[in-house]
Amino acid sequence: MGFLKDFKAFAMRGNVVDLAVGVIIGGAFGKIVPAMVDDILMPVIGLISGGQKFDDKFYVLKPAKPGDVYESLAKAKEAGANVFAYGHFIQSIVDFLIIAFCIFIFIRLLNRLEKKKEEAPAAPPAPTTTEKLLMEIRDSLKNKS
Repeated sequence: MGFLKDFKAFAMRGNVVDLAVGVIIGGAFGKIVPAMVDDILMPVIGLISGGQKFDDKFYVLKPAKPGDVYESLAKAKEAGANVFAYGHFIQSIVDFLIIAFCIFIFIRLLNRLEKKKEEAPAAPPAPTTTEKLLMEIRDSLKNKS
């Protein structure tokens, strides 16, 4: 019985619950951000960069056969060329920056919501019995005057 009680106390602590919520939201973010990058931002960046994806950016260090020219990174690798594939690294940096920015915006929004919640005026506490009696005495004295 003591083990289950200790486990329940551990599992229901604020940090563990916050962590669970963070993992769930992170999983959802893991789908939203790549969709935003692949479907919204990268086509625009592709137009700017001449229609080529960052993942396809590469430099041939040593062709498989002298004089070979490759249309894409996949074809260069398939032919056995030695390539410097810098585009995937650039794409990873872009993805990281977008994910970091989205998380920053989300955390900033949460902090603003918490701040507004803290700033909201609390309802005044109900008067105590002593205060109620004093108010009655005050009111009766006013009525006698």
